[in-house]
Amino acid sequence: MQMEQLSLFTQEVSMSAPLASRLRPQTLDDYVGQGHLVGKGKVLRQMLDTDRISSMIFWGPPGVGKTTLARIIANMTHSSFIDFSAVTSGIKEIKEVMKRAEDSRMMGVKTIVFVDEIHRFNKAQQDAFLPYVEKGSIILIGATTENPSFEINSALLSRCKVFVLQALTEEDIRRLLHHALNDSKGLGNTPIHIEERLVNAIAVFANGDARTALNTLDMAVLNGEIQPDGSIVVKEEVLEQCIGKKMLLYDRNGEEHYNLISALHKSMRNSDPDAAIYWLARMLEAGEDPLYIARRLVRFASEDVGIADSKALQVAVAAYQACHFNGMPECDVNLAHAVVYLSMAPKSNALYIGYGKAKADAAQMLAEPVPLQIRNGVTELMQELHYGEGYQYAHDTKEKLTDMECLPESLKGKEYYVPGDQGQEAAIKEKLARVKEFRRKSALDR
Repeated sequence: MQMEQLSLFTQEVSMSAPLASRLRPQTLDDYVGQGHLVGKGKVLRQMLDTDRISSMIFWGPPGVGKTTLARIIANMTHSSFIDFSAVTSGIKEIKEVMKRAEDSRMMGVKTIVFVDEIHRFNKAQQDAFLPYVEKGSIILIGATTENPSFEINSALLSRCKVFVLQALTEEDIRRLLHHALNDSKGLGNTPIHIEERLVNAIAVFANGDARTALNTLDMAVLNGEIQPDGSIVVKEEVLEQCIGKKMLLYDRNGEEHYNLISALHKSMRNSDPDAAIYWLARMLEAGEDPLYIARRLVRFASEDVGIADSKALQVAVAAYQACHFNGMPECDVNLAHAVVYLSMAPKSNALYIGYGKAKADAAQMLAEPVPLQIRNGVTELMQELHYGEGYQYAHDTKEKLTDMECLPESLKGKEYYVPGDQGQEAAIKEKLARVKEFRRKSALDR
């Protein structure tokens, strides 16, 4: 009877643990994400399959499975696992743990020492690991969210293999959430009714962090409506309270995704910064990837502004880089900066139209030969075949111009780039007109 009570008590304690802890995978088959490291034939998987692991550093954002992967490695290699916190442990604790590991090694048992947030250790604490790593007393696995090149001593870093763990994809997160809803160790013992769009919303909100996703789901279920049959209904209002933001109609792969980016693009094209900022905010607050928006701004800078303001492309590229540096939410103002600049910049689609016409001709005339005068006659045979014959070197002329024809004969006189009158392109238009007039007169004089 006492054993039964103890078993029930243990089970109750286990089920009261955080959802992420209850669902922590035990094998690589259950592990989600990091296929570039643990997929079949990948470097870390091969090291594990051949039991040839060495000390390593896991570098990646929170909630991507660094601790879980370390535990799986310990299980697969039949090693003792010591979870060591860089926040609460000093040199004294390190030496005590190292002595235990040395004793275990004498008995033929490998010890994996996992140090979470290893970047928080100072130089002296990190140095305390060195002799034990060098002797092979332990296999050190450090986890860090910071660049190890800057945060970990070079002596220790040189003895560790660095593996970069990536943020989980939305599809990865959705798989985890559905697993949590169906697994008996998770929420599978209670019927839970939650719309798929709300599951997708949690996956977007988590931003690649599995722990955040599972904790959000757990909180939403705990605050859901209990039905007479014992099932739980999770409604939109509850999820909004849990994540602290209103659920916006959005699906990164659905129609609304394209509707919103179209609204942003056309507002900028119409020189309406107020509308453009609004549509930008709609996308960002709904969870859109800021880098996707930044890429669209880079395209817009050449398609709709072009040479009318060549700085527009620089601003857009700088915004893309800022999104890389800052991430959300800090990069929202960087994107707003670019959106307003592009909205107010002079507009020209001359590059877009010009390339479209050239593309159509190129597709129909792929076999059109390059004129001999602009071929490069680098060998004697090429020179015998008249490669480069008639080439005119523009720098040798006073005007830095010649009347040499650079288009194929069948396209002679064809115009692709036709500049407009906006911004800097007005000056380009005048210059291009002078260039063409010079060539026309030079050709007549010859």
